[in-house]
Amino acid sequence: MTRFWLGGYGSAMEGSADGIGLLAGDADRPTSLSYRGAVTQTPSPSWLAQHPTLDVVYAALEGDAAVQAFVRSGESALRPLGEPVEAGENVCHVAVAPRGDFLIASCYGDGRVVRIGIDPQGRLVPDAVNKAAELRAALLGEPLEAAAPAGVAVAASDPYAGSRTADGDERVSHAHAAAFLPDGRIATTDLGFDLVRIWRQGAGGLLLDHEVALPMGTGPRHMVVHPSGHLHVVTEYSCEVFTLAAGRDGTWAVVGSVLTSPIAEVGTDFPAELARTRDGQFLYTALRGSNTIAALRVQGGGESLEPFALADSGVDWPRHHLVHEGKLLVAGQRSDTVALLDLDERTGAPLGIRHQAPAPTPTHFLLVR
Repeated sequence: MTRFWLGGYGSAMEGSADGIGLLAGDADRPTSLSYRGAVTQTPSPSWLAQHPTLDVVYAALEGDAAVQAFVRSGESALRPLGEPVEAGENVCHVAVAPRGDFLIASCYGDGRVVRIGIDPQGRLVPDAVNKAAELRAALLGEPLEAAAPAGVAVAASDPYAGSRTADGDERVSHAHAAAFLPDGRIATTDLGFDLVRIWRQGAGGLLLDHEVALPMGTGPRHMVVHPSGHLHVVTEYSCEVFTLAAGRDGTWAVVGSVLTSPIAEVGTDFPAELARTRDGQFLYTALRGSNTIAALRVQGGGESLEPFALADSGVDWPRHHLVHEGKLLVAGQRSDTVALLDLDERTGAPLGIRHQAPAPTPTHFLLVR
């Protein structure tokens, strides 16, 4: 039976979800999914991430500015593993390191990127970097205030300082997502400052390696790492997908960009998630506004993209989607529904809506392992 943990918005985020939900299909109807209720009482678990080796799930509690761990306690049940750990205002994304020893939380509200340690049992350990800083200070005889910061990377300055948003407002930092790169570094997006930041780890937390500035007003949101090593970044405001690659010196740069769809309307459509097939041949992004799914074909060595299809998403305000067993699962934030779309096995094109089901303010799918 196919099952997914379902993230959602609760009342504090103007939603109706009671916690992490369960979405499941019947053994005799594998293409039919139904909402089976909340398995945790958790405020606005808007993004979920799985530990690479343990039965532990991490949730961004967006309205509470915190991250919490949950351990599998039954076939379809989760229970809290420790208390919530402070991250930052409107924490909207968490990504767990490949070795499972820490996670990165991205905070939309204050632009912070936060590294939080994970112990061998999967518990969050917010004081791990603090303890390292205290030890270093003691050994070197330094005052504690001179030691490294506690896992929090504060947003750097705006590359377009002095400029304003399209509405005339002051530009502010909005960290939105993180991805682990093949060489061990970490990429994060800053939607407010139009930046992709590349970080490396130091003894005291994250250290900024360098930044890649996208054109002003593009709004980089989410990313996928392609099997070729390229990084594809979808932009919320300009409806584009930028492709980044690392040069011989390790510095990342833009090597290509393309509209998500030739008929995407900037200012009306706002791309959300970016997902790829396992083999990396196709990418899919959802356009909130027209409520469509745009399909792009990956060409060359991963550095070039070509939009080739556009289809009805089957939901209102498609906030998240994922590819699973030749299907595309889509979460409709405003319609309180999820939809299942067929994908053409040969061309990758969305073929149509196979199934729709009610679900309370869904924002993220995570496959139950």
